[in-house]
Amino acid sequence: MALRVALLVSVLLVFASLVASYRDVQHHQLDGIQVVTKGANRRLMQEIDCSGLCGERCSQNSRPNVCIRACGTCCVRCKCVPPGTFGNREACGSCYTNMKTHGDKPKCP
Repeated sequence: MALRVALLVSVLLVFASLVASYRDVQHHQLDGIQVVTKGANRRLMQEIDCSGLCGERCSQNSRPNVCIRACGTCCVRCKCVPPGTFGNREACGSCYTNMKTHGDKPKCP
């Protein structure tokens, strides 16, 4: 009987800790972008649809599969995809513009 009570109490404690951790995650809309704040530090993190944005960005590229793969890498690392199908790389800042390939060419489309 004591073993059952101890097991029940431990399960309840685990459940309570999970509920407390999910309580700290909050979703907000900021200028049309889904933003998530987690934990006590309340750092803003964007959730963006990299596959959709990169598909649009690379839709007119002569090598769309290569473009989508590179764009996806840049999107995950920089949390940004420039608007349009070409140019405008400055809109994503230095993370996007300074990323290079092994051949020292710009990585992000």
